Amino acid sequence: MLLCLWIGWEFIRFYQTSLDPAIPPTPRPPGVEGFLPISALMTLWYFLQTGILHTVHPAGMVILVAIILMSLVFKKAFCSWMCPVGFLSENIGEFGKKLFKRNFVLPVWLDIPLRSLKYLMLGFLIMVVFFQMSAQDLRAFLDSPYNKVADVKMLLFFARPSATTIYVITGLAVLSLFVKNFWCRFLCPYGALLGFVGLFSPFRITRNDDACTDCGKCAKVCPSAIKVDKVKRVWSDECTTCLECVDVCPVGHALEVKAHRKFKGVKPVLVMTIVVLIFLLTTGFGMLTGYWNNSITPEEYSRRIQEIDKPIYDHNYGYAPPEPSSPQTAPGEIQ
Repeated sequence: MLLCLWIGWEFIRFYQTSLDPAIPPTPRPPGVEGFLPISALMTLWYFLQTGILHTVHPAGMVILVAIILMSLVFKKAFCSWMCPVGFLSENIGEFGKKLFKRNFVLPVWLDIPLRSLKYLMLGFLIMVVFFQMSAQDLRAFLDSPYNKVADVKMLLFFARPSATTIYVITGLAVLSLFVKNFWCRFLCPYGALLGFVGLFSPFRITRNDDACTDCGKCAKVCPSAIKVDKVKRVWSDECTTCLECVDVCPVGHALEVKAHRKFKGVKPVLVMTIVVLIFLLTTGFGMLTGYWNNSITPEEYSRRIQEIDKPIYDHNYGYAPPEPSSPQTAPGEIQ
């Protein structure tokens, strides 16, 4: 969370200094691209189709790959260990619990349809990016003026929110007071993607029937409302490997993270260490290979920020207007 706050602060400074061409801009933090998951997904899919590494938001793709690798090893570990939105949502839920003496659990008949919403949004995104957009369409979007300043557009989305944005964010915050992790559980398409990827993870929370005392504490503390005390292995796509169930278990070895029931359990501190190492090694590899800083110069950023309210910086469901003067212009690629 502190890293995200630092990145946010540095990017705000970069934006403010870019408003005045007479002032040398402060360095732009590449990590801000981690908040551009759609652009990152398009960049990754474009690379898988063409073998070409697009250079407008390279760090975004590197961070996305790191997060996918985390999920392949420890399910949705990113959501519980690194995601800033998840951190905020969880703390709002904890505040609501102190305020109302409890968090509310929706009935199954309502919980399941609501949980399907994030998969519907993910499905729509996958349909558009993977099936409706050709490699040429992806290239056109990635080269577009909109994508080049998508990070700035994201900043302005929160810095200059519309009335609708304020209502939606306020509504989500209020709902999170009553239902813990409301956004994460019901609406986050990023979490839906990681949940699907996590189904292929070999490591899962595993319950030892012989050691378990059926106290039910694990199920009570689970932020994803998984009935950990009723299953031998947690297969749910909602599991974030937060390890709260392991931490609260009064019996040693009754709950462990294992690749197989017969294997030795992985200690919580090792889980956290591996998650951090995956992130550091993947992003470090991106930095060392030169695929981290983008190809947009400070001068170009400054010029585009000055004119960011023009129609060419808008987009509509995957289509973004090209450069008026030279629609075929590319920012540079790595093959």
